[in-house]
Amino acid sequence: MTLAGAVEAGRWVRLEVRDTGAGIDPALLPRIFDRFVTGDDSRGTGLGLAIARQLVLAHGGEIDAESSPGAGTTIRVRLPLTGG
Repeated sequence: MTLAGAVEAGRWVRLEVRDTGAGIDPALLPRIFDRFVTGDDSRGTGLGLAIARQLVLAHGGEIDAESSPGAGTTIRVRLPLTGG
């Protein structure tokens, strides 16, 4: 997994994390931020992305994913900047 970038954009910071794994089945992709959703090959519980989504939303941000089978997955997070 690679932190592909962290960029300040106005009053926001954008983070992008990319891997080169097996990718996510397109039919599953719309549900990956739901609790306990896992792919057939997953070794996880299906909680990690659900927790990440809740944390991002709690801070007023957005999270999304892009994936292609065989080509890996990219997770993008957008968070508001606060303070000076």
